[in-house]
Amino acid sequence: MHALRYAAAGRTLLDEVELRVHPGESAAVTGPSGSGKSTLLNCALGLIRPDAGRISIAGTDLAGLSSRALARHRRDSVGMVFQFGELLPELTPLENVALAALLAGAKRSAAFRRARELLEQLGVPVEGTPTADLSGGERQRAAVARALVNRPTLLLADEPTGSLDARNRENVAELLFSLPRRWGCAVLVVTHDETVAARADRRYALAEGRLIENTSATRVGGAR
Repeated sequence: MHALRYAAAGRTLLDEVELRVHPGESAAVTGPSGSGKSTLLNCALGLIRPDAGRISIAGTDLAGLSSRALARHRRDSVGMVFQFGELLPELTPLENVALAALLAGAKRSAAFRRARELLEQLGVPVEGTPTADLSGGERQRAAVARALVNRPTLLLADEPTGSLDARNRENVAELLFSLPRRWGCAVLVVTHDETVAARADRRYALAEGRLIENTSATRVGGAR
């Protein structure tokens, strides 16, 4: 993101925002509710067109894409984890993850194979447990598997631990920030939780439209 500006309802939510997250690294953005964190993610998803600035993902400038091409690029290059998982309770965890691959054009056998592999690697029950009966932590891990199934360049997470208890919060945060190392993607998390943000390679605060890097922050597991 380069020199990003966006205003709505007379408020400047993003003001000359600069942010780069490369494959293999993570970044976290903190800030109070209403500070523009979700707006930042929606710009990265191409759901909001900024008033000015440039957004490039996997080498592609989003501004030059038609609506159809933008949807295709989002599907192929970006994974998204929401606060409440947003899984379909009537489907099994395996079906929830495989569905994302099927919608991207994968063959049925490949979609279900990849979904099963991810769920097993992330410690989610694959057989016999309906999605509605998963624990909060299991639902979020299933949501991470769904976000990864199409092998995205960038994974975004919007308050991914906000609905979890302390134990599951730590487990899901540890998982999310291990993804750049394990899968080579870039990870951008927005959160109000400083203990979650502390796990990121780089930390930023968003306030009054400005994105400021916390260069003095100490990452969990070692100094930066």
